[in-house]
Amino acid sequence: MRETMLGFLATAMLTPLGWGQVPVFQVVPEHSLIKFNVKASVKIAGHFQTWTAAMTFSSADITSGALDVEMAAASVNTGSGTKDKTLKSKNFFDVEQNPLISFKSTKIVQTGPMTFEIPGTFTIRGVSEAETLKMTLHANRGTEVERIKGVMFFDRKHYGMTSGVPFVKIGDEVEVEVDLKLTQASGPPLVFK
Repeated sequence: MRETMLGFLATAMLTPLGWGQVPVFQVVPEHSLIKFNVKASVKIAGHFQTWTAAMTFSSADITSGALDVEMAAASVNTGSGTKDKTLKSKNFFDVEQNPLISFKSTKIVQTGPMTFEIPGTFTIRGVSEAETLKMTLHANRGTEVERIKGVMFFDRKHYGMTSGVPFVKIGDEVEVEVDLKLTQASGPPLVFK
Protein backbone atom coordinates (compact mmCIF):
# COMPACT_ATOMS: atom_id res chain seq x y z
CA MET A 1 0.00 0.00 0.00
CA ARG A 2 2.86 2.38 0.86
CA GLU A 3 4.43 1.82 -2.59
CA THR A 4 1.07 2.44 -4.27
CA MET A 5 0.59 5.78 -2.50
CA LEU A 6 4.19 6.89 -3.10
CA GLY A 7 3.96 5.92 -6.76
CA PHE A 8 0.70 7.84 -7.11
CA LEU A 9 2.15 10.93 -5.41
CA ALA A 10 5.31 10.77 -7.51
CA THR A 11 3.25 10.55 -10.70
CA ALA A 12 1.08 13.48 -9.66
CA MET A 13 4.05 15.67 -8.70
CA LEU A 14 6.12 14.88 -11.78
CA THR A 15 3.39 15.49 -14.34
CA PRO A 16 4.27 18.92 -15.78
CA LEU A 17 0.93 19.63 -17.46
CA GLY A 18 -2.66 19.12 -16.39
CA TRP A 19 -4.11 15.64 -15.95
CA GLY A 20 -6.19 15.85 -19.13
CA GLN A 21 -3.43 17.14 -21.45
CA VAL A 22 -0.84 14.37 -21.26
CA PRO A 23 -0.94 10.62 -20.75
CA VAL A 24 -0.85 9.86 -17.02
CA PHE A 25 0.20 6.40 -15.91
CA GLN A 26 0.28 4.79 -12.51
CA VAL A 27 2.50 1.89 -11.50
CA VAL A 28 0.74 -1.06 -9.87
CA PRO A 29 3.33 -2.24 -7.29
CA GLU A 30 1.60 -5.48 -6.31
CA HIS A 31 2.00 -6.69 -9.92
CA SER A 32 5.50 -5.23 -10.44
CA LEU A 33 9.00 -6.31 -9.46
CA ILE A 34 12.56 -4.98 -9.37
CA LYS A 35 15.12 -7.74 -9.06
CA PHE A 36 18.82 -8.40 -9.54
CA ASN A 37 21.18 -11.25 -10.27
CA VAL A 38 24.96 -11.65 -9.97
CA LYS A 39 26.88 -14.59 -11.38
CA ALA A 40 28.61 -16.27 -8.46
CA SER A 41 29.73 -19.68 -7.25
CA VAL A 42 26.79 -19.46 -4.82
CA LYS A 43 23.56 -18.02 -6.24
CA ILE A 44 23.14 -14.32 -5.48
CA ALA A 45 19.77 -13.08 -6.71
CA GLY A 46 16.91 -11.23 -5.12
CA HIS A 47 14.52 -8.31 -5.24
CA PHE A 48 13.71 -5.10 -3.38
CA GLN A 49 10.62 -5.11 -1.22
CA THR A 50 10.29 -1.32 -0.88
CA TRP A 51 10.55 0.89 -3.95
CA THR A 52 8.75 3.58 -5.95
CA ALA A 53 8.57 4.14 -9.69
CA ALA A 54 7.01 6.81 -11.86
CA MET A 55 6.65 6.95 -15.65
CA THR A 56 5.68 10.49 -16.67
CA PHE A 57 5.20 12.28 -19.97
CA SER A 58 5.34 15.91 -21.09
CA SER A 59 3.36 15.12 -24.27
CA ALA A 60 1.69 12.16 -25.99
CA ASP A 61 4.98 11.40 -27.76
CA ILE A 62 6.39 8.34 -26.01
CA THR A 63 9.95 9.68 -26.31
CA SER A 64 8.94 12.64 -24.09
CA GLY A 65 8.70 10.24 -21.16
CA ALA A 66 10.78 10.07 -18.01
CA LEU A 67 11.32 7.06 -15.77
CA ASP A 68 12.32 7.50 -12.13
CA VAL A 69 12.89 4.52 -9.84
CA GLU A 70 14.00 4.53 -6.19
CA MET A 71 14.69 1.44 -4.11
CA ALA A 72 15.25 1.22 -0.37
CA ALA A 73 18.61 -0.57 -0.19
CA ALA A 74 17.79 -2.09 3.20
CA SER A 75 14.72 -3.83 1.70
CA VAL A 76 16.90 -6.23 -0.30
CA ASN A 77 15.58 -9.78 -0.11
CA THR A 78 17.55 -12.76 -1.40
CA GLY A 79 15.68 -15.31 0.68
CA SER A 80 18.77 -15.68 2.88
CA GLY A 81 19.31 -13.59 6.00
CA THR A 82 23.08 -14.11 5.73
CA LYS A 83 23.22 -12.87 2.12
CA ASP A 84 20.94 -9.93 2.91
CA LYS A 85 23.16 -8.89 5.83
CA THR A 86 26.24 -9.08 3.60
CA LEU A 87 24.62 -7.01 0.85
CA LYS A 88 23.49 -4.36 3.36
CA SER A 89 27.02 -4.02 4.78
CA LYS A 90 29.45 -1.20 3.99
CA ASN A 91 31.29 -3.50 1.56
CA PHE A 92 28.26 -3.64 -0.71
CA PHE A 93 25.12 -1.43 -0.47
CA ASP A 94 26.29 0.41 2.69
CA VAL A 95 22.65 0.99 3.63
CA GLU A 96 23.37 3.04 6.75
CA GLN A 97 25.20 5.74 4.78
CA ASN A 98 23.33 5.32 1.47
CA PRO A 99 19.73 4.21 2.05
CA LEU A 100 18.52 4.72 -1.53
CA ILE A 101 19.39 3.18 -4.89
CA SER A 102 17.98 5.15 -7.82
CA PHE A 103 17.69 5.37 -11.59
CA LYS A 104 16.62 8.64 -13.21
CA SER A 105 16.28 8.67 -16.98
CA THR A 106 17.73 11.45 -19.12
CA LYS A 107 15.79 10.55 -22.29
CA ILE A 108 13.92 7.76 -24.06
CA VAL A 109 15.10 6.53 -27.45
CA GLN A 110 12.81 4.30 -29.50
CA THR A 111 14.83 1.49 -31.13
CA GLY A 112 12.00 -0.62 -32.55
CA PRO A 113 8.19 -0.78 -32.65
CA MET A 114 8.00 -1.58 -28.91
CA THR A 115 11.64 -1.43 -27.79
CA PHE A 116 13.48 1.47 -26.20
CA GLU A 117 16.81 2.46 -24.73
CA ILE A 118 16.56 4.63 -21.64
CA PRO A 119 19.86 6.25 -20.71
CA GLY A 120 19.94 7.67 -17.21
CA THR A 121 21.81 8.25 -14.00
CA PHE A 122 22.13 5.21 -11.76
CA THR A 123 23.10 5.87 -8.14
CA ILE A 124 24.17 3.27 -5.60
CA ARG A 125 26.36 3.74 -2.50
CA GLY A 126 26.29 7.48 -3.23
CA VAL A 127 28.11 6.95 -6.55
CA SER A 128 26.34 8.07 -9.73
CA GLU A 129 27.17 6.80 -13.21
CA ALA A 130 25.53 6.88 -16.64
CA GLU A 131 23.82 3.56 -17.40
CA THR A 132 21.24 2.42 -19.96
CA LEU A 133 18.07 0.45 -19.32
CA LYS A 134 16.86 -1.52 -22.35
CA MET A 135 13.06 -1.66 -22.20
CA THR A 136 10.28 -3.46 -24.02
CA LEU A 137 6.69 -2.24 -23.84
CA HIS A 138 3.90 -4.79 -23.73
CA ALA A 139 0.63 -3.35 -24.97
CA ASN A 140 -2.96 -4.46 -25.25
CA ARG A 141 -5.08 -3.54 -28.28
CA GLY A 142 -2.21 -1.97 -30.18
CA THR A 143 -0.85 0.96 -28.18
CA GLU A 144 -2.56 0.56 -24.81
CA VAL A 145 0.53 0.06 -22.68
CA GLU A 146 0.10 -2.50 -19.91
CA ARG A 147 3.63 -3.38 -18.82
CA ILE A 148 7.22 -2.32 -19.30
CA LYS A 149 10.06 -4.78 -18.86
CA GLY A 150 13.69 -3.87 -18.97
CA VAL A 151 17.20 -4.92 -18.11
CA MET A 152 20.33 -3.02 -17.17
CA PHE A 153 23.85 -4.28 -16.49
CA PHE A 154 26.41 -2.49 -14.35
CA ASP A 155 29.88 -3.21 -13.04
CA ARG A 156 29.71 -3.32 -9.24
CA LYS A 157 33.36 -2.25 -8.91
CA HIS A 158 32.58 1.08 -10.60
CA TYR A 159 30.40 1.83 -7.56
CA GLY A 160 32.95 0.90 -4.92
CA MET A 161 31.74 -2.66 -4.35
CA THR A 162 35.22 -4.13 -4.71
CA SER A 163 35.07 -6.58 -1.82
CA GLY A 164 34.41 -10.25 -2.13
CA VAL A 165 32.88 -12.82 0.18
CA PRO A 166 35.03 -15.54 1.78
CA PHE A 167 34.88 -18.83 -0.15
CA VAL A 168 32.49 -17.34 -2.76
CA LYS A 169 33.55 -16.22 -6.21
CA ILE A 170 31.42 -13.24 -7.33
CA GLY A 171 31.28 -11.77 -10.82
CA ASP A 172 31.63 -8.03 -11.39
CA GLU A 173 28.57 -7.63 -13.63
CA VAL A 174 25.21 -7.15 -11.95
CA GLU A 175 21.97 -7.62 -13.89
CA VAL A 176 18.97 -5.54 -12.83
CA GLU A 177 15.50 -6.36 -14.14
CA VAL A 178 12.60 -3.93 -13.98
CA ASP A 179 9.09 -5.27 -14.57
CA LEU A 180 6.37 -2.66 -14.06
CA LYS A 181 2.63 -3.09 -14.47
CA LEU A 182 1.06 0.18 -15.63
CA THR A 183 -2.46 1.54 -15.80
CA GLN A 184 -3.37 4.72 -17.64
CA ALA A 185 -5.25 7.03 -15.31
CA SER A 186 -6.09 9.78 -17.80
CA GLY A 187 -5.01 11.69 -20.89
CA PRO A 188 -4.60 10.77 -24.54
CA PRO A 189 -3.00 7.53 -25.74
CA LEU A 190 0.73 7.44 -26.30
CA VAL A 191 2.02 8.07 -29.83
CA PHE A 192 4.65 5.65 -31.09
CA LYS A 193 7.04 6.21 -34.00
